[in-house]
Amino acid sequence: MQRQLSNYVLKAVLFLSLGLTSFFCLAMDSTPSNNNALTNPYGLDALWANGDMIARGTLIILLIMSVASWYMLLIKLMEQRRLFRTSSSEQAAFWQQNLTPKALEQLTEHSAYRFLAQAGIQAKEDYQGQLMSHIALNTWLENNLNQAFDQVQARLQIGLTLLGTVGSTAPFIGLFGTVWGIYHALTAIGISGQASIDKVAGPVGEALIMTAIGLAVAVPAVLIYNWLLRRNKNAMANLHGFANDLEKVLLGGKAPQR
Repeated sequence: MQRQLSNYVLKAVLFLSLGLTSFFCLAMDSTPSNNNALTNPYGLDALWANGDMIARGTLIILLIMSVASWYMLLIKLMEQRRLFRTSSSEQAAFWQQNLTPKALEQLTEHSAYRFLAQAGIQAKEDYQGQLMSHIALNTWLENNLNQAFDQVQARLQIGLTLLGTVGSTAPFIGLFGTVWGIYHALTAIGISGQASIDKVAGPVGEALIMTAIGLAVAVPAVLIYNWLLRRNKNAMANLHGFANDLEKVLLGGKAPQR
């Protein structure tokens, strides 16, 4: 059930990403399909066609940030699935074995559980010679397991900084585009000397679209960031329990019942 749900989420995210990308591409298409004037002279296509280099650059930056957010979601979901795909039955089979390198074959290759188990088993094998007189076995195992645990946690944190940056800066980038657009709109109105409502509302309305686009980019990035962060915490909590059980068994305790 969990695997099917993950597949549905991946497909939904892919469709949303493609849809959002198509939306931006259509908005930035400055070439009309015929020789007539633009259907909506105050829409997104007019914003792109009438904007200068800075306005278009702002839209392109927002597009890149949006695509990067959805891409990061896909990458992190696949990474989480790969790291934590060891099933309960595989863990149960692992605990039935003597904790030797051969027991690692019961766990899925390249999973976080196997990486942690390998670190613990290797640490116990390395506990010999002068180490026995300088450090206790439980301290030695705990240090090695903590290092492996921190490596997995650091790997899960990769990419979350990008999502946080997009979520915090996209609204301000959109606001910058709005300010820049309003400035040019008012300048053009002042030069033309016409201050009628149609001359003011159109250009100013186009500029305000920038703020809306910035929010449309920032809100999904923040939601993705919080969702991935919660998934990471849940996954690391399960892995922490596995590490505690592993340390107990390596110290001569009883294997947990799964």
